[in-house]
Amino acid sequence: MSKVCQITGRKRMIGNNVAHSKLRTKRDFSLNLKTKKFWSEAEQRFITLKVTTKGMRIIEKNGLDATLKAAQEKGYVSLV
Repeated sequence: MSKVCQITGRKRMIGNNVAHSKLRTKRDFSLNLKTKKFWSEAEQRFITLKVTTKGMRIIEKNGLDATLKAAQEKGYVSLV
């Protein structure tokens, strides 16, 4: 799977390593992605998501069901 957060939609960024001599080589800035299970009270089951740590904080603040609804509206996650 790709390195995209299913809650925030964040992706990895591409940038440059800059040496002391100003020589530039490509590098990527990876996300702090975790695969985590969350308990859904509405569906009475666990839901596994690939989320960043910021996404986890958003889920704790707003609740899982409200956050999933917002992410589905934006097209970041599709649950069956």
